[in-house]
Amino acid sequence: MKQLLVFVLFAALFCWLMFSPIYKHVLVIRQALLQQEADYMLEIGASGRYGYVDGGMVQESRIRLSQYGFNEAYLEYDINSTSGAESNNPAAPLPRGTGLRLRISYPYENLLDIDRLIGLNSPSANARISGGGMKMSEYVPD
Repeated sequence: MKQLLVFVLFAALFCWLMFSPIYKHVLVIRQALLQQEADYMLEIGASGRYGYVDGGMVQESRIRLSQYGFNEAYLEYDINSTSGAESNNPAAPLPRGTGLRLRISYPYENLLDIDRLIGLNSPSANARISGGGMKMSEYVPD
């Protein structure tokens, strides 16, 4: 009985040691992709041509991220400005010097549940990884 218990504990530890680097790598890649997408959207949205991030840009972003395995329905976009003005209205772009903030988040999707094998708590069901930032608008009206 003692040998069986040692075997079960060793098997659990061995599984965790084998798969831990793989799923942690997936987590790091997901976070990096979210940050890369947020940086790209801020670069385009805050440019002198736009001054906003609208629904069309968000939809294109969802499609790009879904090509990397993200579920479009789980992606959340939080877009706002430092002045409180609408940051998603093409008819009223943010003027130069106004900050455009963007945050893209995605749930962990039980990615860290294997940590429970060694006694670590996994994140809560509503915990999310995210990428985001702020860029000053460069839009100048004609």
